[in-house]
Amino acid sequence: MTETLTLTHFIDGKAVSGTPSTESLNPSDTRDVVARFAEATTDDVNAAVAAARKAFPAWSAASPEVRSDLLDKVSNIIADRREALGKLLAREEGKTVPEATGEVMRAARIFKYFAGEALRRHGLTLDSTRPGIEASTYREAVGVYGQITPWNFPIAIPAWKAAPALAFGNTVVMKPAEDTPATAHALAAIIHEAGAPAGVFNMVLGRGATGGAIVNHADVDGVSFTGSQKTGAIIGAAAVARQARVQMEMGGKNPLVVLDDADFDRAVQCALDGAFFGTGQRCTASSRIIVTAGIYDRFVEALAVKAAALKVGPALDAASQVGPAVNERQLNQNLSYVDIAVKEGGRLVTGGQRLTLNTPGFYMSPAVIADTQQTMRINCEEVFGPVASLIRVKDYDEALAIANAGGLGLSAGICTNSLKYARHYQHNVRAGMVMVNLPTAGVDYHVPFGGTRRSSYGAREQGFAAVEFYTQIKTVYSWS
Repeated sequence: MTETLTLTHFIDGKAVSGTPSTESLNPSDTRDVVARFAEATTDDVNAAVAAARKAFPAWSAASPEVRSDLLDKVSNIIADRREALGKLLAREEGKTVPEATGEVMRAARIFKYFAGEALRRHGLTLDSTRPGIEASTYREAVGVYGQITPWNFPIAIPAWKAAPALAFGNTVVMKPAEDTPATAHALAAIIHEAGAPAGVFNMVLGRGATGGAIVNHADVDGVSFTGSQKTGAIIGAAAVARQARVQMEMGGKNPLVVLDDADFDRAVQCALDGAFFGTGQRCTASSRIIVTAGIYDRFVEALAVKAAALKVGPALDAASQVGPAVNERQLNQNLSYVDIAVKEGGRLVTGGQRLTLNTPGFYMSPAVIADTQQTMRINCEEVFGPVASLIRVKDYDEALAIANAGGLGLSAGICTNSLKYARHYQHNVRAGMVMVNLPTAGVDYHVPFGGTRRSSYGAREQGFAAVEFYTQIKTVYSWS
């Protein structure tokens, strides 16, 4: 067994302890307690917000180079410790080590990118319509941001929320998911080690009530949330009611359209990657695979063969290709959706069973469910596990109509060699991100991220778009 960590909150530049009451388990081996931590009290949240508020004037007024240097140092430390951080992430979340290490390096590159963006807050000088008057615009920091992050990307998502907030002069109070606190805690420790001034970055640990205390706090100027539709609705209503800025990413039911003319092997690999890697625990996962009739039967068979061949095992095992679900609740949800799909008329081609391996964990075999209809729950509700459902369609027009069905619109893909259909799809599919001959999952750290309809609310995350959420425009007129 590996050592059990005792975690603290980070408030006003100090590690704040409490009586540990909550555990984070290794989903690959539930005998292994990764970490214990005390849940934040209302006083802890109040102290964290007060520290962030106190630190804001000096941090927002600091030279952009000061903020850039901090983020650059954070990036370098993360990269230097990628192996240890990758193993911690794999142990706590269940990603395989290559996936976990890749996520760690993504976090490092996010901080590196925003170290550059800290120097690029753009303004404009404009000609006034009135003689002798100059008009100009500036971007200024907003204030204190509350950030609530999920368990499925426990270092990358905290990075892509914290880095732009800090780069543009804001201060942060973050609450990571209770299933993966140790990974987020490691990031918080690095930010402080790199020299973040007291109060600039604060982290409190806990469950939903802790997040609620942040969202409803009168001194929190903006909220960034990634998580479920249900929680997002509560957060959005609370933030809007007190006129705080709010940004939310709330999942997807992402279609991958495969046309008869597609490169067959590439299309199968796109579906395999999008549906099953990361244990399907990605909001951009390919959960609906829509295939035209000419290749449908062949495609189902090929995908099932490849899915059945995937090696499911402990995240730290070098042979594993698919790790466990993050917890018992998520595993049971995955299995229940397989049962629901079969009862509604879907055909389970392979997988969908709980697996018993050498270590007690939350393992299931990747499931391929064929012959489903768009109206089935499996195609309307986010599963968030290694479950792919396939829908047969007669042609592109029907494929597009089904791709646009439902209320979510995060990512959408198409596999085709037709420029006509690829172009039409990218302009007409109702999604915030479109992938052509690529898996629906997998985005760059310097490119905007977000969806349409109920998948996202507010400004885009990541890349050059982040400045819109984490700054406000001030317009200045001057007469000379």
